[in-house]
Amino acid sequence: MAALDDVFGLHAVEALLRQSPGRVESLQVQSGRVDARMQTLLDQAARANIPVTRLSRRDLDAQAGGATHQGVIARAHPVATLGEKDLPDVVMAPRGGGPVLLLVLDGVTDPHNLGACLRTGDAAGVTAVIAPRDRAVGLTPVVRKVASGAAESVPFIQVTNLARTLDLLKDLGVWTVGTTGEAETGLYDADLTGPAALVLGAEGKGMRRLTAERCDALVRLPMHGQVESLNVSVAAGVCLYEAVRQRGA
Repeated sequence: MAALDDVFGLHAVEALLRQSPGRVESLQVQSGRVDARMQTLLDQAARANIPVTRLSRRDLDAQAGGATHQGVIARAHPVATLGEKDLPDVVMAPRGGGPVLLLVLDGVTDPHNLGACLRTGDAAGVTAVIAPRDRAVGLTPVVRKVASGAAESVPFIQVTNLARTLDLLKDLGVWTVGTTGEAETGLYDADLTGPAALVLGAEGKGMRRLTAERCDALVRLPMHGQVESLNVSVAAGVCLYEAVRQRGA
């Protein structure tokens, strides 16, 4: 049996209880905390017959590894892992019914950045977020908390070989657009109205050479100040919402 995941933070736990209550084994809440948001979680747990344990702040801190838990931790069965084999089904039946919009992250290792990308991706209506299995962060408790529930709603696909995955996306009719400061074409000049995958590189290093070579097109974000690049989660927001704008959503 797979080990249980710890999901902490009010938004993340609320989303989990709302969308997948059957995955939740138990709820641990801070003793003495009584407020409307906590009561909402307790009511959700009661409706789903999920046992609740009261723990001290110190015990919750220890279980969360010092991360901010906001007084609640859910012990949950892990979500089914998606991989390359699931891509055709995801691409052929995108959620929302519009053209496919994928966010591909090449080696993002910071859990806060991945969580923020998932949250922005959910807001922009992405079909899925794709990342490599190796040398990249997965769905950790910190990622889930930062994502504020988006980790429960946005399909997250981990692949073994990102370059091969981009080739597969092309075969499935998805236009792959990578971002790099050296590109001649600006983001706002790219056509993102059809099925598209936006490919962003890791913190600091950007996309790997092999990843960039596999993209159908490369674009740059407008940079008018002194900094050379944006945080990957900020860049993801800029790119995704340009696609949203072009699609008239």
